[in-house]
Amino acid sequence: MAQREHDVVLLGATGFTGRLTAAHLASRAATEGQRVALAGRDRERLSQLASDLGGELAVEVVDTDDLAGLTALASRTRVLATTVGPYARHGRLVPQACARTGTSYLDLAGEPAFVADVAWRHDAEARRSGATLVSSCGFESVVTDLGAQLAVEALAPRDDEPVEVRSYLRGQGGASGGTIASAFETLGSRAPRVPPPSRAMRPTAGVADGLHHAAVIGGVGVPLPTVDGQIARRSGARLPGYGSRFAFGYFVGAPSRAAGLGMLAAMATLSALAATSPTRALLRALAPSPGDGPSAERRAEHWFKVTSVASTDGRQAVSEVAGGDPGYGETAVILAEAAFALAAGEGLATGACGPAEALGPHLRDRLRAQGLRLEVTG
Repeated sequence: MAQREHDVVLLGATGFTGRLTAAHLASRAATEGQRVALAGRDRERLSQLASDLGGELAVEVVDTDDLAGLTALASRTRVLATTVGPYARHGRLVPQACARTGTSYLDLAGEPAFVADVAWRHDAEARRSGATLVSSCGFESVVTDLGAQLAVEALAPRDDEPVEVRSYLRGQGGASGGTIASAFETLGSRAPRVPPPSRAMRPTAGVADGLHHAAVIGGVGVPLPTVDGQIARRSGARLPGYGSRFAFGYFVGAPSRAAGLGMLAAMATLSALAATSPTRALLRALAPSPGDGPSAERRAEHWFKVTSVASTDGRQAVSEVAGGDPGYGETAVILAEAAFALAAGEGLATGACGPAEALGPHLRDRLRAQGLRLEVTG
């Protein structure tokens, strides 16, 4: 590893989220003392981006369908982060190349089936090679995973106590064309396989609450079926200090029961439309194109707060994670800081891991230094 040419390579650097991530990497590379390269298919666009960002940014040309090229690139860097989605379509070879070469890997996948497949296919090889593979390493699912970890640490359950965590999202944000394309991929895909249980320390489950009053947010919790639960339960299965059993539920906050019912109806309608090819194609045609996203002015108005409540046997602890634009501004910061952390040797585990298992307190400290709020509030 000491002889590798790059510390961090960002694949997909010219996409919407990629450009934001590249900007953060460029602004912090000198402070971190790390060598950053931008990668993708189009050398001219990459070179222009590198020039626009200044600094010493190398350029690497590779296609996500070229396993030999990806493997050669992975062998020359400590960390390879990718923003090229939908991952089920464009991302399957990247973790394979990283697991082969002992290179740490990060993605922003919100696709449950893809995330489970990374664990199924590459966990064992990554552990043998010393690679850390972290999926969903942006707002989704770092915020919920680290928030749950923070709340559980504050709760400090005994080893014989079962633990439940309920996380509630509130905020305002926008979606890029790439995110919407990934969402359609998720809605139209098969159910994910459960990752291998070989490293599980305890059983896990989902929290079965439907629409419910949530006193901690002064409103109503609406079930949010994203990949966050899959990631948080993986951490709950493996990390010490999570009690005898662990259950996790993720909800979006609504001001009233009527508003919550409206959210459920909207999610059900979108799922139904995206479940068949003709209507899914129509939705794609109406959505922004990949590479497009909210303007800087719109992103400046966006914010989020995730409140996590950990409970056991009549006791509870509450954490909050809060920041600015969740989907793009903060996601770029989170992905870049996680890449710097792994390249700096701050990783806590190898194989296919969630953010809390892979980096935990190291990433929490880095995100606080970048202006995100992560704290115990009750």
